[in-house]
Amino acid sequence: MAETSGAMASTSDSRSASRMKTAASTLCYDNQTLLADIRKAMGTMKEIGVSLERQNKSQMVKELETEFMELLKAYEDCANLSAAIDSVGNKYRPSEQRTDFKKLIDDEMAKTKRRSLSTPQISQLLRQFKEAIWNVHNSGQPMPGEEQEDIVMTSTQSTLLNNTCPLSGKPVTELTEPVRSMDCKHIYEKSVIMQYIKSKHGQSKCPVAACPKILIADRVLCDPLLHIEIDESRSMNKQTSKPNIIEDFTEDSD
Repeated sequence: MAETSGAMASTSDSRSASRMKTAASTLCYDNQTLLADIRKAMGTMKEIGVSLERQNKSQMVKELETEFMELLKAYEDCANLSAAIDSVGNKYRPSEQRTDFKKLIDDEMAKTKRRSLSTPQISQLLRQFKEAIWNVHNSGQPMPGEEQEDIVMTSTQSTLLNNTCPLSGKPVTELTEPVRSMDCKHIYEKSVIMQYIKSKHGQSKCPVAACPKILIADRVLCDPLLHIEIDESRSMNKQTSKPNIIEDFTEDSD
C-alpha cells in the first residue's frame, strides 16, 4: 500500500513538473512576441534617425537616441525575464512547501544579469543604431573611438548565434524553415534537425561543435523573434556585399 501511494505521489509530482515546464515554455513564447515587437520598433526608430540626420536635425537625433536607449533597456529586461521564466520551468520540482514563484523568478533574473547573457546583443543593437546615423555623413569612416579595421569587424556582426545550419551547411539566411533551440539558441533547418533528433532516440546532442545541450523536439521551434533577426542579418549581408566602385581617372595619353 505504501509503495502504491509513493508511486502515485511520484507520478503526480512528475505531471506537475511537466505542466510547469509547458506553462513556462508558453510564457517564453509569448514573451518572444513582445521582444519581436520591440525589435520592429527599434528598426523603425533607426530609419527615423537616419531621415532626421539627412535633414541635419541633430538635436532631434540626440533625443531619439535617448528614447532608443530606454527602449533597449526594456528589451534587455524583457529578454532576461524570458530567460528566467524558462529556467524556472526547467528546474521546478514540486515539494510539500508552498513555492514562492516570484522569488524563484527574481533569483533567476539576478543570475541572468550577473552572467550578462544579453549584454553582447544589446551592445550590438545600440552600435547598429549609432552606425546607421553616423554613416549618413561619414560612410566608410570609423566612428569616434574606433580604428579603421573595426569597421569591418563590427558592421558585419550579427545577433544570430550561428550563421549556417550545422547539418545542411546552408546559410541561416537561406533556410526554408528556420527553427531555433530554446536551450542553446542555435538555428537549424527544420526538416533536417527534426530528422536528426528522431534518429538519436532521445540523445540528440546539438550538432554545433562544442555545444553540450541535448535537443528536445518540442523545444526546437521558430520563435517570433527569429525571422526578424534573420531579416536583419540578411539586410546587413546585402550592405556589406556591395562592391566598391573604383573609377579610373587616368587620362588617355595620346
